[in-house]
Amino acid sequence: MNEQRIEGNWNEKKGKLKQEYGQLTDDDLVYNEGKEDELFGKLQKKLGKTKDEVKKIVHDI
Repeated sequence: MNEQRIEGNWNEKKGKLKQEYGQLTDDDLVYNEGKEDELFGKLQKKLGKTKDEVKKIVHDI
């Protein structure tokens, strides 16, 4: 998948996540290629959920 498509998909998911979880900010949802674990770690801490729960939330959005 090309980087532009990934970015577009992530921007859509990011908007939905912010609607669902109002406490999330743009800084919480910064996606850097190769740093998915860091992103999931930030979301875990902010939402108080396990890594698996966070992955499911992101996948299902």
